[in-house]
Amino acid sequence: MADEKGLELDELDDVPAAPSRGGDERTFAEAADITDMPRNARDLEAVYDIPVQVSAVLGKATMQVSQLLKLGRGAVVELDRKVGEAIDIYVNNRLVARGEVVVVDDRLGVTMTEIIKTDRV
Repeated sequence: MADEKGLELDELDDVPAAPSRGGDERTFAEAADITDMPRNARDLEAVYDIPVQVSAVLGKATMQVSQLLKLGRGAVVELDRKVGEAIDIYVNNRLVARGEVVVVDDRLGVTMTEIIKTDRV
């Protein structure tokens, strides 16, 4: 298959890359270090021991300081969630999933029911 200039695909490797504005003639792969990116789980072993903070938020409430100061033992704070509604799961203060509260032995746990995909900026 030929391109606009009549070159075959296997001939394109021989065509010199156009110089960038800064005169740097590295390929895109070299500039972006794509060749150094991890290719499998073994390449990620260096980050396995990095601690992260995981938080499960049952709900939120907004109140004035005067209302907060009136709270005492046995006070009920109404949250913005309904019974059975999914809770938010944060990793390092970033929303990553939603889930449900479960009981594991004598402790509370969270079952992830939805992974939140966001565009990184």
